[in-house]
Amino acid sequence: MNAGKGYHAWTATVGEKGQIVIPKQARELFGIKPGDTLLILGDETRGLAIPPKGAFNDIFSQAFHETEEDAK
Repeated sequence: MNAGKGYHAWTATVGEKGQIVIPKQARELFGIKPGDTLLILGDETRGLAIPPKGAFNDIFSQAFHETEEDAK
């Protein structure tokens, strides 16, 4: 489902083991391949988010960024 330029929406069903299947169109759009590791972030108020593939290093760096003052 296309929700406007650059925005998309899909549905996924959760299986008995808690697994979901990412729709083919979404996998193709975001270059998700079998064996890829995805980061899933959760906010109890806003819900779940799956950042773009490869974003883990950037997110980790921002969360644990050492400032010059911390290094002293």
